[in-house]
Amino acid sequence: MAVDKATVANIAKLARIRIPEAGQDALVAELNGIFAWIEQLSELDTQDVEPMTSVVEISLPQRDDKVSDGGCREKVIGNAPEAAHGFFVVPKVVE
Repeated sequence: MAVDKATVANIAKLARIRIPEAGQDALVAELNGIFAWIEQLSELDTQDVEPMTSVVEISLPQRDDKVSDGGCREKVIGNAPEAAHGFFVVPKVVE
């Protein structure tokens, strides 16, 4: 995949960033270099490589999945500017 100045200008427009005309040439070269490197990676045979989450084999700690209210409702409500009946009071947004 090759990137040209028009593509860089379109990407900048979509990302809503301003790239000066002189900076577009540098980005074209940089993006083409990145895509060339990615194409090199696609040439590798990864058929027998298993997916991994880390370079060292570890088992992640797990905890029981149980529902709780946190046990600190009063502390949380105490931080609210205004509360009523154990809930936060917020301005009405729908009329």
